[in-house]
Amino acid sequence: MDRRRWAAIGVMVATVGAAAAVTLPSFAGEKTASPGEGATPTNGDLAPEVVDAMRRDLSLTAEQVTTRIRTERWATGMVSELRSELGADYGGSWLGADGRTLNVAVADRAATERVRAAGAVPKLVARGVGELDAYKTRLDRAGGAASDAVSGWYVDVADNALVVLAETGAEEAAWRLVDRTRVPRPAVRVEASAETPRLLFDVRGGDPFIINRAGRCSVGFSVVGGFVTAGHCGQVGARTAGANGIGQGVFRASSFPGDDWAVVQVNNAWTPRPVVNDFNGGTVPVAGAREVPVGASICRSGSTTGARCGVVQARNATVRYAEGTVTGLVRTNVCAERGDSGGAWISGDQAQGVTSGGSGDCTRGGVTFFQPLREILDRNGLTLVTTQNTR
Repeated sequence: MDRRRWAAIGVMVATVGAAAAVTLPSFAGEKTASPGEGATPTNGDLAPEVVDAMRRDLSLTAEQVTTRIRTERWATGMVSELRSELGADYGGSWLGADGRTLNVAVADRAATERVRAAGAVPKLVARGVGELDAYKTRLDRAGGAASDAVSGWYVDVADNALVVLAETGAEEAAWRLVDRTRVPRPAVRVEASAETPRLLFDVRGGDPFIINRAGRCSVGFSVVGGFVTAGHCGQVGARTAGANGIGQGVFRASSFPGDDWAVVQVNNAWTPRPVVNDFNGGTVPVAGAREVPVGASICRSGSTTGARCGVVQARNATVRYAEGTVTGLVRTNVCAERGDSGGAWISGDQAQGVTSGGSGDCTRGGVTFFQPLREILDRNGLTLVTTQNTR
């Protein structure tokens, strides 16, 4: 056997940013249509997922969802009109807790009748929202000098105040920022807060990630606490970052050669999602991990060549890479290239495995092998994140 023919698809050396994805026809099927924009919606105008989420999270009936959406659409148009008419006297607007009452703040008593005539409830305040926004801009410009104990600020139109958030016991640090920017104290409310804002990112199959600031591989599938990928992508302890350069996690388990799998534990800035990037602007849902037979169609997603499809040719294949022999792989006629390693293999909505290596490329075609997912889950006691266990 000419072992030079077989090269692990391996780690792509990272360049500035991730490699451009190849745009391909989606293998996810049709995307869900956007909700209707009619003035008086019915539940049929709204995506079922939206109705279900509102019923669950806002404790509403289906009829209440329809009523609330109708009110919100009316309020959006009315606020635009009133803001334009009232000018500097406009103090902001907000819906009541029941979602049925539109409140409009005004800094001039003469404007209250216009608000009532529009069907809203007027609230007389000391400052227009433009004045509060200007104060907030002062804090924005000086924000770099703020204490780490200050987590943010915003305009609270219902209270007609600029709110500055600080850790409990560190309120004085917030007042120092206010005084430094010469924002009048009567316009400010300092509030003790336990908030510690952080950026949030999704873990999706096929997306690129960087290993030790040097190499690039692709995410396989989300598992509770992280994701799986190829073992040759990194050893235990290797650090990972997303394609955006944000710290992501660490390799907690890795096996190569013999097998070719690894487990990355992500930090709390990243959320494992039950989807695979289809590199056509959408995602493929992951509902389970039932293995398909030889001859079945299969697709893979990787950060170098995007989404590619073919068929399963054989199971339990042994491959002698230059770096070592791997057994128990699945052989396919799907092409792949460097950097696609670790990426997701899926048939319909069923997860199958992660890219190991192969021969050829996506210009001439080739053969690619993947490590079956079931072995990775079983060996490491992992739970696959699916559309069934994330609701």
